[in-house]
Amino acid sequence: MRLHCVLLSMRRRSRPFFLFLFCLSLALHLFLALHTLSLSRDPCPPPPPPHHPAKTVRSAPQALTAMPNMATDWGHHSSPNMATGEGHPTTLKKATGPAQARLQALFQHPLYNLPQPQLMEDDWLLRVKSKVKESNSNTQEWESNDEGYGGPQWTDSADTHPPWLRFHLGITRWALYHRDDPALPQLLQQLSTHRIVSAVQKPGGTQLKLVMSFPNYGQALFKPMKQERDEETNLNLFYFSDFERHNAEIAAFHLDRVLGFNRVPPAVGRLVNVTSEIQQLTTDRRLARTFYTSPVGNVCFYGQCSYYCTVEHGVCGRPSLLQGSMAAFLPDLSLAPRRSWRSPWRRSYSRHRRAEWEKNPDYCTTVKSTPPYNTGTRLADLIDMAILDFLMGNMDRHHYETFEKFGNDTFLLHLDNGRAFGRHSQDEPSILAPLQQCCRIRRSTLLRLHLLSGSRFTLSAVLRESLSADPLEPLLSEPYLAALDRRLAAVLRVVSVCRELPAGLDIHDDVPARITDPREGAEKCPIQVRGQATLFGGPQSYRCGFHPKKVVLSRLFNINHVAVGGKF
Repeated sequence: MRLHCVLLSMRRRSRPFFLFLFCLSLALHLFLALHTLSLSRDPCPPPPPPHHPAKTVRSAPQALTAMPNMATDWGHHSSPNMATGEGHPTTLKKATGPAQARLQALFQHPLYNLPQPQLMEDDWLLRVKSKVKESNSNTQEWESNDEGYGGPQWTDSADTHPPWLRFHLGITRWALYHRDDPALPQLLQQLSTHRIVSAVQKPGGTQLKLVMSFPNYGQALFKPMKQERDEETNLNLFYFSDFERHNAEIAAFHLDRVLGFNRVPPAVGRLVNVTSEIQQLTTDRRLARTFYTSPVGNVCFYGQCSYYCTVEHGVCGRPSLLQGSMAAFLPDLSLAPRRSWRSPWRRSYSRHRRAEWEKNPDYCTTVKSTPPYNTGTRLADLIDMAILDFLMGNMDRHHYETFEKFGNDTFLLHLDNGRAFGRHSQDEPSILAPLQQCCRIRRSTLLRLHLLSGSRFTLSAVLRESLSADPLEPLLSEPYLAALDRRLAAVLRVVSVCRELPAGLDIHDDVPARITDPREGAEKCPIQVRGQATLFGGPQSYRCGFHPKKVVLSRLFNINHVAVGGKF
């Protein structure tokens, strides 16, 4: 009993001591925690860089207005509107500097202002109905309860139409758009800055593509960036396994326009916020399931498609901003049906088999006797497309389309150019098989090629100026631009060889006699000054571009490649 009392007394005396130790320990822990936080605290973020005004170019009907350059700012900072998904309300200003003087001068050349057939009522793809009976039901038909869409206030006046509708109403039998159409720069501005209200995956196709919708009911096809500007496609990849490149779609539109074809849908670059403009807006469950965050914190997705739609090939922002191309949609098929044609020079899309045109050097004889290539301009139009594809290095032209309304007497749509501009160090001569085998070409195309091979309007320089108007410029690295000049010279060498054949060169004459050949009156080459009419033998060291030397077919191209029946 006495021992128990002693223990109780000791416990009462030690209680203040243990309480003191507890308080001291707690104070030490708090001190260490505060000291650690003060050492590991991140420094304040630096102030954001100053906002630079939008780049602009000389205002002219032929020139596309330059848009703000977003490629250089990619991954560093974004506008508040991009971060919140509220669109990009950038105001484009008109400039007075000679940013596109060479391009404007080119478009003022007579070869780019050839007389066109008078347009009849049936030559327009779509027309606005006039004298439509007004009723409450018609008004309600245009009203939308979908969040983000605005009620259209459209009448039969073109001033009330959004740019995409004016683009649709401007399509004719002879061209997808007119170069001087003021709706064209407005359409590109909308595609690159307008607020996105919906993003879903485009069904079909082999690679990932999204359909973007805008508040004014316009739509665009979005192809995300998958390859850097200066990269080249792996030489071991087949053409049907190549990536689709966003910058190829944009550069194809500009190159097609520089060549005077006007057959590629307008396309422009854009920085898209993957989180606020795709993930948070999409109603596509298949697409929504594929979003993830990469190990370094970038927002990624991969969608569902035949090729490259896996985690290993995910498309990632930096950390959430993603470059891509926005191509204008064509009119809905219910309003303007299109016919798909299998190209006579379609590749086999096989690792082992070759197509008939690759084995038969007289293949064009069969094509010329087959409708619709036996009449009209269809074959010449197809060769125009082959020249465009060769300059871009596009081997993936298995089909082409036309508008059904115009029958066979119309232009070809140059769609789906994503696999172009994949290699700059190697040319693919087999793409020129239609020209080499048929030896037919439009005179207007040939004269424009001669014009772009001269020193005043060098193709690479003109295209560089045209691409400078895009928000994501530079879109093509310098090796790709240099390859265009090399390939243009190769096209002219094929034409020269066709002239020397017994059958000669079959020229579809679509140029008035009053328009002269750009070679006439040009500065002569040094050899010509000495009295020699042509450049025969030896290396051609002058950039005249008009009098190519005689060449052997096997030496048309500076690569070790045999194609088209062994004639190259």
